[in-house]
Amino acid sequence: MPEVKVRKTLVQVETIFHEGGPAPDTPTKRAAAMAVIENPFAGQYVEDIAPFMKDLEPLGAEMAQMCIDALGGDASLIEGYGKGAITGVNGEIEHGALWHVPGGYAMRDAIEKSLAIVPSTKKVGAAGARLDVPITHTNAAYVRTHYDAIEVGIPDAPRPNEIVLVLAMTTGGRVHARIGGLTKDTIKGEDGLR
Repeated sequence: MPEVKVRKTLVQVETIFHEGGPAPDTPTKRAAAMAVIENPFAGQYVEDIAPFMKDLEPLGAEMAQMCIDALGGDASLIEGYGKGAITGVNGEIEHGALWHVPGGYAMRDAIEKSLAIVPSTKKVGAAGARLDVPITHTNAAYVRTHYDAIEVGIPDAPRPNEIVLVLAMTTGGRVHARIGGLTKDTIKGEDGLR
């Protein structure tokens, strides 16, 4: 398979002190790491693209660490995660789907309590396209306080023959979550759901 050619990376970090209500004792942080890569399949239909997932694994590990570092360097503080991809217009949505395994498992390998499936989204878009990356709790997908999304995008990417790959992590749920349901304090940690 072709080697992964990275044009640039970008990390965005948010620190949320409050959302109009009382400030929590500890602000929530959210980070997204993005990599703009050349799409080796752009402009053509290639039947067997799955082997490229293996080539993306080192980039996934690097980007997971970028998120952890941006959130303070302690993986035990990570409570939420998600992933996504924007494929340039000469590619197809399936090229973004190549990120599912290398992106998701990179985060799960880097975070100790990560039984929950990593939520994902993808689309085809022009340079400057924005993507809402879904976030759920790392160890129990049904923790309602952590249902969230992080909006990402890069003004000059993806170019038509590129893909923007995204990993996102948080140190907590929504700041003023109060709709009930399973909370992080009551996770059983058995099945990735509850």
